[in-house]
Amino acid sequence: MNLFYLVPIASLVALFFAYYFFRNMMKESEGTDQMKKIALYVREGAMSYLKQQYKVVTIVFIVLALIFAIMAYFGLQNNWVPFAFLTGGFFSGLAGFFGMKTATYASARTANAAQHSLNKGLQLAFRSGAVMGLVVVGLALLDISVWYLILDYFVDDAVTSHKLIMITTTMLTFGMGASTQALFARVGGGIYTKAADVGADLVGKVEAGIPEDDPRNPATIADNVGDNVGDVAGMGADLYESYCGSILATAALGASAFAANPIMQKNAVFAPMLIAAVGVFLSIFGIFLVRTDDDADMKKLMNALNRGVNVSAFLIAIFTFGILYLLGFENWIGISFSVISGLIAGIIIGQGTEYYTSHSYNPTKLIAKSGSTGPGTVIISGIGTGLISTFIPVVAIALAIMVAYLSAIGFDVQNLVSSGNLSMGLYGIGIAAVGMLSTLGITLATDAYGPIADNAGGNAEMCGLGSEVRERTDALDSLGNTTAATGKGFAIGSAALTALALLASYIEEIKIGMMRLGQDILTFANGDTLKTGEATFVDFMNYFQVTLMNPKVIVGIFLGSMMAFLFCGLTMNAVGRAAQEMVDEVRRQFRDIKGIMEGDATPDYARCVEISTKSAQREMLLPSLLAIAIPIAVGLLLGVAGVMGLLAGGLGSGFVLAVFMANAGGAWDNAKKYVEMGNYGGKGSDTHKATVVGDTVGDPFKDTSGPSLNILIKLMSMVSIVMAGLTVSWSLL
Repeated sequence: MNLFYLVPIASLVALFFAYYFFRNMMKESEGTDQMKKIALYVREGAMSYLKQQYKVVTIVFIVLALIFAIMAYFGLQNNWVPFAFLTGGFFSGLAGFFGMKTATYASARTANAAQHSLNKGLQLAFRSGAVMGLVVVGLALLDISVWYLILDYFVDDAVTSHKLIMITTTMLTFGMGASTQALFARVGGGIYTKAADVGADLVGKVEAGIPEDDPRNPATIADNVGDNVGDVAGMGADLYESYCGSILATAALGASAFAANPIMQKNAVFAPMLIAAVGVFLSIFGIFLVRTDDDADMKKLMNALNRGVNVSAFLIAIFTFGILYLLGFENWIGISFSVISGLIAGIIIGQGTEYYTSHSYNPTKLIAKSGSTGPGTVIISGIGTGLISTFIPVVAIALAIMVAYLSAIGFDVQNLVSSGNLSMGLYGIGIAAVGMLSTLGITLATDAYGPIADNAGGNAEMCGLGSEVRERTDALDSLGNTTAATGKGFAIGSAALTALALLASYIEEIKIGMMRLGQDILTFANGDTLKTGEATFVDFMNYFQVTLMNPKVIVGIFLGSMMAFLFCGLTMNAVGRAAQEMVDEVRRQFRDIKGIMEGDATPDYARCVEISTKSAQREMLLPSLLAIAIPIAVGLLLGVAGVMGLLAGGLGSGFVLAVFMANAGGAWDNAKKYVEMGNYGGKGSDTHKATVVGDTVGDPFKDTSGPSLNILIKLMSMVSIVMAGLTVSWSLL
């Protein structure tokens, strides 16, 4: 318990430094009156959108909490679940709110700092992004540690091992609250930002021939608002639930794997929390390492960010050995290598994403070059690059899973899936996910930095700052596109490991649900019986016949795979419909408001913001609610075997599809940026117009559908866990 208190201490330290970076950012000047005015437009639009979104989400949360309360009343659920669900959603939303508030204040200040030097602009944007990263890890660890202390005090069980299993599986349910909030934030924010972006690009750049972020473009304010609501608030809520989910799933697996040894069971529960806590301190150290020269090119800027991330990752790898040794793990070296496998997989995914999306490398340059023959070849080239780019992340995750599993069981290959080894191996996979996310404080900072730099460039363009300033903000923005793509790959990779751990946690929740309903004996198909409380993962797989020969499992796999594509189709079409409204409005303003193109009249920015806001609120409901409804329906129709198939199918297809969409979108975006830097004809050329079309197609790929998939994967798992009691009490087949 003495070591456990490091967790709440780390959360408070993270929140303190988040406040410290925020206050330092606020002390910087926003620049001219025009720069302040533009920043205010964006800030008000972003807060207005978030207010509307939270109203809708609050209604959904109240309804779901009431359903959980009814389930608890009838003995189908733990009484703590409705409260845990609400706190998970609240803290996830709060993390997004603080991050977006910081970003909307930082953009003009970054543009102003870029007038002095590139290094000052980079540090201000990055440390403002660090506010997002540190708020996420700080609130997450605070939520986890407070809930542990509350449940440890109130949950009363004569057997310590049962008590810890009850505590950890109950805590998992606040992950569903975080996942639900994250999905609404990601989908709603993604629809908002891409509707505005597509309208601004197609009508402004291609039809009117004016630059991006030109103040004459009516959609430009909505576009800048969208960067914040999608890539800051949405990403913050997304990675908050990834971070919580990995820690809580691993804690639950530890409680199950070490149930025979009460002391080690508690240490196994604390281990992922402590690794995350130490990661907070090392992330803060890494943040202070990020700096660059004024004449830095893209590679030097990327190296500046990678320096902070890689040093933090290297140090957490070293500290992990000490943490697990102090906790008394017999195989502390092996489990430490499980953590390291997750860390290395995260770095490999990041480097692979950088290679396929940065215009410093050939794949993106070739997409830009293909624009000389028109938008069709740009689309083909981008899709091909995105498909090929899935190889590195999938192989990295596959290797991480095997290394983490084998390291945790001491490379006992002869008994790979025996009962004891299966529990330990799954714990190793879970703690690998924790390792990948342990330095989230700095890795999320590199992601949140992107939209701040993008908005800074927009502010510089709209306020007519000098070409030297625009070059600096363009360099920061281009780097932000790559870090955003890297962050999405990182989030997707962690989702794959976390979802695998959640599959095991689902079985543990099924076990508790059966015991809660009085089903104390398992009767197998061959007539053998076993006490439910003594059954292992392997026993439950046999009892529910979770094999590839069971048609319920096969049907579940098909449904899970379909869910990934259905979800992407719904969100892509949502962006398309919202973008059509935006395009029509921008064309109307160019046509009806005289003097816009001459700069004599001010466009109706508010109308475009209103269109994006209403479209996002309307369009986000169906795909988000389907993600909640489908796992419940499959559980009621096909039972546990069907749900296991659903989650496995969703994990496999969703992971690969998400990587493809994120990388293809990032490559299209940076191909356009590469042309705008003066290559292959530069701005205004036919090649440029072709790459703008490619970027338009890629917008919903990388900012709406792709990044939402990793939340879909985990949300379906979380819903299944929370509804486990209902599934075992009643299913049709």
